[in-house]
Amino acid sequence: MAMSVLESLWGTILSIPTKKAVGASLIFSVCVWLVILVSGKWASSTAKASSSDLEKPAAGVRGKVTRPLGEWTPSDFKRPTAAPYSGWDVHSTKPIPYRPFRYGPKYYITLGLRSMKWDEWIELDNNYLKYHADKARRIEERGSKCCHTAPEAMDAAIELLEELCAYLPERYPSMFTKTTTGVTNKVTNETFNITQRPLPEDPMATAARLVQDDLALMIERPDGEYYLLAGAILLAGFWRLSDKFGMRLSEIHTSGDVPQFKSKLEKGMMNFFRRLRPEEPVLRNNYFIQVDDNLAWSESIGSEDAETVSWNTAEKNRAIENHFFRSERQSLRRLPRSGAVVFTIRTYSEPVTAIVKEPYVPGRLADAVRSWGGDVSRYKGKEKYQDILLEFLDEKHRVQVEGGLEVEKEDEVRRYPL
Repeated sequence: MAMSVLESLWGTILSIPTKKAVGASLIFSVCVWLVILVSGKWASSTAKASSSDLEKPAAGVRGKVTRPLGEWTPSDFKRPTAAPYSGWDVHSTKPIPYRPFRYGPKYYITLGLRSMKWDEWIELDNNYLKYHADKARRIEERGSKCCHTAPEAMDAAIELLEELCAYLPERYPSMFTKTTTGVTNKVTNETFNITQRPLPEDPMATAARLVQDDLALMIERPDGEYYLLAGAILLAGFWRLSDKFGMRLSEIHTSGDVPQFKSKLEKGMMNFFRRLRPEEPVLRNNYFIQVDDNLAWSESIGSEDAETVSWNTAEKNRAIENHFFRSERQSLRRLPRSGAVVFTIRTYSEPVTAIVKEPYVPGRLADAVRSWGGDVSRYKGKEKYQDILLEFLDEKHRVQVEGGLEVEKEDEVRRYPL
């Protein structure tokens, strides 16, 4: 998650009840994915654009959909074997510093997808053990509120678990070893048997224990609509699986008041989901500002068990040390056997006081935040932190420029969204 199922499944909730807010991940992700169909093409670009946090996707082709609504014929597509991650180490490999925001003056919801290389499906780093412990605690404490699979989605959840148990030993052989019945995590000393029946726990919970991502499965029903019927949403920060479970994609977004969803995004999103093929995985990134440091649940918007939660409860203009930059890297792919669409949502959280030490970041982030329109600002809770945040970013940008930073040369130094 976040604005996502899935900009999708993860993000920042506005001044609306949680039951009305979707994981910005769930929401915004899909929102942008929608636009793909609206535009009818995929464009690749590395030029600096005026879109705020969405990168244009790589070139690709989408064919017409000829299968009947709600029917999926298992595909013979086989995921390419992942290459081992050279030099990867669970203690020393740092997180990728995604900075998915653009300069203003205007914020556009534009094509936010790019093609995904199979080697990059799952990203792990030296925060793995912390995420692993946090997830284990959340599974124990919250159970089906965070991890749940509907009976009709069980085959898809098992397929996802099988995919992870095959992929992880290929990509991260220093941590994972494939076994005849599943996989062993050599770092945590856990062995998972995914062949026994019944499984010892919900397959989505087991899958969540393997990776740092949150996970969600959208299942197409006979009406041709996609429903959130399986999920492991443990570190979403701003939304609850129990609020959105069983909803249609459109309902997830309309209940979350996603900006411009009905007018610009809904039709394109549905077309995109139906046209997505197993061999065409995609990625996107988004970002939010959070005014507390809790990765799993942002207490600033209220208790996770409250009837409703909202940015209205957040303290306004807290000290800058309480401001955190929260970003999500989301992948979207169709599972070949079940036809389910799986979202992975990897969340990163860093103090704003840390990321502003990077060249160009304070100026670009300030410009991006100022570019949000009224609807996006409400969705991201801007009113609660803009004064303190923008004053701080402006000052850090001024210091960088006075120190010799050449703003116009940023594209020569770093590429969006990094």
